[in-house]
Amino acid sequence: MPFTNFDSRHFSVAEKTALNTAVTSVETALAPKLANLSPEERQQYGSVNEQNKLIINKVKDYRDSQPTLSSPDVDWVEFTNDHDTRTFLQTTIQRLQSLIDGLSNAKILHDWDNYQAALTDYDFAKYKLSNNAIGYQTKVAELAQFFTGGATTTPAAKAKTTPEAPATE
Repeated sequence: MPFTNFDSRHFSVAEKTALNTAVTSVETALAPKLANLSPEERQQYGSVNEQNKLIINKVKDYRDSQPTLSSPDVDWVEFTNDHDTRTFLQTTIQRLQSLIDGLSNAKILHDWDNYQAALTDYDFAKYKLSNNAIGYQTKVAELAQFFTGGATTTPAAKAKTTPEAPATE
């Protein structure tokens, strides 16, 4: 699927400002709710795997349908608040992850577009150098360092920069 020149996908100054304002607003809204866990804490508290989430959901189902069977030792208001907040956070994470995935994909396409343009410019510089155009020898030499898989200069450019030794018999 070839992609080049994503003119319609560029952000205007107004769009960049609006997006930055929106992200700042989200950061501000979330700041008092965020947690910073050490790797050890993540290991300790992150042990509620998918199987254990099923247990939590089943206990919540029983609490909702048959509250008389619930333990009086559990703060059920806090349990419900934790469950509701967890559900909200999971949905928000999924929405944000979808945006991150889309932004990452758009960035990949713009990186590819830049890379293709850079290759075109490098080919142009090699062409100009092969025609003895002034100023291209340094540019080609500096760009050639990024292409280590093969020859770094054109045969014509190499002939101009490396005098051949006389043949000996």
